[in-house]
Amino acid sequence: MATKEPIITLSAGPVAAYPAVMRALSRPIGYDYDRHFLEFYEAVNRKVTQALRSSSPALILHFEPAPGLEAAAASLIGPDDVVLNLASGVYGKGFGYWSARYNKELVEIEVPYNEAIDPAQVEAAFKKRPDIKVVSVVHHDTPSGTMNPVKEIGQIVRKHNALMLVDAVSSWGGMDIHPEESCADIFVTGPGKCLGGAPGLTIMAVNDRAWKHMEANPKAPRASVLSLLDWKDAWRQDKPFPFTPSVAEVNGLDGAIDLYLAEGPETVWKRHALTAKACRAGIKAMGLSLWAAREEIASPTCTAVRVPDGLKDDDILAAARSLYGVVFSSGRGETKGKLIRIGHMGLVAEPIYAVVAVTAFGGALKKLGRKVDVGAGVTAATAVIDQARA
Repeated sequence: MATKEPIITLSAGPVAAYPAVMRALSRPIGYDYDRHFLEFYEAVNRKVTQALRSSSPALILHFEPAPGLEAAAASLIGPDDVVLNLASGVYGKGFGYWSARYNKELVEIEVPYNEAIDPAQVEAAFKKRPDIKVVSVVHHDTPSGTMNPVKEIGQIVRKHNALMLVDAVSSWGGMDIHPEESCADIFVTGPGKCLGGAPGLTIMAVNDRAWKHMEANPKAPRASVLSLLDWKDAWRQDKPFPFTPSVAEVNGLDGAIDLYLAEGPETVWKRHALTAKACRAGIKAMGLSLWAAREEIASPTCTAVRVPDGLKDDDILAAARSLYGVVFSSGRGETKGKLIRIGHMGLVAEPIYAVVAVTAFGGALKKLGRKVDVGAGVTAATAVIDQARA
């Protein structure tokens, strides 16, 4: 017998899509070189550029952000480049493996995966290795639910005339982070997280510094799915696509961006933050521990909860799903088995879902024989919500 679909997905992504996005995805699939689609594609790109608050046209790649990040590494990093990779989690560490395929040398700062990179560490790295040319960093390392101070790091990188590549896949759209104010030269994100869209596209902001470096890179791919240069001008209706774009996904992106801009980014960020704050209050009131070493580095788009001693993450996830129809996410790689992630992104970045999360998490623990005061958790979560709305 097939497994039933969950009732509520509170995962760290992909996330539930807004109904308006689902409607947009159901629009007719048009011919990519029809004049209507060419005009539409440029219009969508302009809206994405506006949402990114970028002075350079947005770049849309037609696959989800993991290959998008690999494409950024392949295109930007040349055989003469020394790369500083900042690893505070599974995804940050993973970017270093891509980087190693292309760079001259990889220098790495790694911290425990419940911690964040200290900007002073980056400054010290430049003092020791002034030849560093590219710095790679994940803003919100989703498998840990923790954030790095990208804006402060970006100022240091720019001061040393290096290039910075930022993975903002699970943070942009859910908090105040943008490419230019963070001094990112390549800023990678997508619609499948905080925008509440489908997960099949990569969105990038690429500035002139990065384009010039790629154009001078003799190993930058061309006529390849990993090429950023091939797509540089494809946003313009008078330029060809390197290969067929994902028409349905562009329709969905249009729906997601329209929602984001219509609601207002600041309003969207506020409800993400409130949902996370309420959820964490409830989790702590039940006597559970957050994974992040300090709450100030915990992301407003994902709450990572340490798995209680004596329990298994898979058992908690299964109990929450079977009892409440609620899906959470496990850890990844080094954090697998150590934490459970509750997503606050897009459609479910609403305070009521914090109450749902606390109820399902606490109820699952009770089912597994753990003494948990679920009522105290719900009371704490609702108190945060009521206070914010007073």
